[in-house]
Amino acid sequence: MSLNRRTLLGTAAAAIAVPRLAAAQETPGVTATEIRIGSTMPFSGPASAYGVIGRSHEAFFKMINDQGGIAGRKINFIAYDDGYSPPKTVEQVRRLVEQDRVAFLFNTLGTPTNSAIVRYVNQRRVPHLFLSTGADKWGNFQETPWTIGWQPSYRTEAQIYMKHLLAERPNAKIGLLYQNDDFGKDYLIGIRDILGPRADQQLRAVTYEVTDATVDSQVVSLQSWGAESLMTAAVPKFAAQTIRRVFDMGWRPVHYLSNVSISVGTVMEPAGPEKGTGIITSAYLKDPTDTAWDNDAGMNEWRAFMRANVPNGDMKDASYVFAYGVAQTLMHVLRNCNGNFARDNVMRQAAGIQNLEVAALIPGIKVNTSPTNFHPIKQMQLQRWTGTTWQRFGGVIEGANV
Repeated sequence: MSLNRRTLLGTAAAAIAVPRLAAAQETPGVTATEIRIGSTMPFSGPASAYGVIGRSHEAFFKMINDQGGIAGRKINFIAYDDGYSPPKTVEQVRRLVEQDRVAFLFNTLGTPTNSAIVRYVNQRRVPHLFLSTGADKWGNFQETPWTIGWQPSYRTEAQIYMKHLLAERPNAKIGLLYQNDDFGKDYLIGIRDILGPRADQQLRAVTYEVTDATVDSQVVSLQSWGAESLMTAAVPKFAAQTIRRVFDMGWRPVHYLSNVSISVGTVMEPAGPEKGTGIITSAYLKDPTDTAWDNDAGMNEWRAFMRANVPNGDMKDASYVFAYGVAQTLMHVLRNCNGNFARDNVMRQAAGIQNLEVAALIPGIKVNTSPTNFHPIKQMQLQRWTGTTWQRFGGVIEGANV
């Protein structure tokens, strides 16, 4: 797929007779017959597996257009490939904003790529909605009031792990292994949110660099310190190394693992599936491979969407579930705009979601935003590795309000 990939939906649609927006010509991306939405996705490059999210969005908006669109307008979804390269993201987003004049950006993917454009889109006052990244900074409504996340932040995830641990072992010594960047540092912040002043005594944190060969020495140092619990905030390669090393050392801490590294194929099996037995992680989306959702109404709705609109999609790929859930959230916002798709109103509605239930989310987890809450999902459910699969347990846990 070329780097200049562009998808236009609804451009050939016949005009529908509806009242014209007042001063529509002054509302970027909005005409009497269409609303233009922009995105960047890694359709190529090292993160190209996530390109299915963009393809799912294309199919979703086509479905909406076939159903009549939104407020009489067809959605013209323009998705450019950035190859997961921040400089390319900057180039493509400038193209979307300045040439295509999209109304807003939706679900742009990646922490480094979004970091490269966040200042630009906020300076231009372009809504930057429901990013596909869990960095906590996307909830910083004071400094970036036109940018809002969607999925639970890594900071929230760490808070939830700490709530669970302290309920069972309030005095446990905690070891944290984390990647030395925004991703890893969010876990350190989340732990400190819950531990407070006790962190100075109960917590020992060590870092690794993505260029390191192994994390063996870091794991040994945490065991030597006497950590009774271990939180691993690592990408798949180092997560698998940690699981294997912990087991081979005969160390048996209460082990929490970042939910970005819980893939059976790239983490649990390479580590040795039996070596990770008992590890705890978290979930907020329904797992399409979990038989508990075989007769679930929300998942049946998603399966029907996939069969009708993405017939060649992998029904086991959770990225499609993610895409469906975030697209549903956007449609809720657009419907609440009541035909006024001016940028300030779109942003106002995105920051005014109350107890929204989404088919893709685990029951009890709802989407909530406000002018002072740009973290739409702050709840998760814990799950434990059985040696062969992840098994959910307990109720839904909410992160701290900080």
